[in-house]
Amino acid sequence: MFGNKALKSTLFISMLTLAGLTLSLQANAACDLVSTKDNSPLKIKVADTDSADAKTFLATCKNPYTAKYAADAEAAKAGRKVMTLNGCTGCHGGNLGGLMAPSLVKNGGTGAFDTKWVYAKDATDRGMFETIAMGTPGTSGGVMSTWHAQLDNHVGDGLSTDEILKAVAYIRTVYKGDGEKTWLK
Repeated sequence: MFGNKALKSTLFISMLTLAGLTLSLQANAACDLVSTKDNSPLKIKVADTDSADAKTFLATCKNPYTAKYAADAEAAKAGRKVMTLNGCTGCHGGNLGGLMAPSLVKNGGTGAFDTKWVYAKDATDRGMFETIAMGTPGTSGGVMSTWHAQLDNHVGDGLSTDEILKAVAYIRTVYKGDGEKTWLK
């Protein structure tokens, strides 16, 4: 029979093994982001300045701000502020209905991309994050620049993971299309 010390040692080793397996599974559960331009991996890592919500997204590909902003219109203004201060509305329009760039509200306009996403993956928060982070190849006629601060050749100072997630969540709050709202699932 096991003595007290042997039992404690066995239990301790079992706990360490379980903890190691849990950490290994968590590492494999990371959100593997890809470029909208060429499907190459996006090397976006957790930064010291990232909020808990940004860290959650990078681990799960689920944007915590989407549900928060859907429930709180006042909180959603943080996303609008990101878009306004960084010039997004200069191309997508003040109401995001499109200007020099496609509509982000999908309001049934007459343009080719007013009723559907230019990139089908933008129907998910992960996909829209990828599109904003790395930019676009110009499927709709114009190229969108790289915005994420961790990626080469980004615009200006670039945007943090958190800022992009807030912008994505804000876009979801103003969506007027009748398509399935996959980002709420």
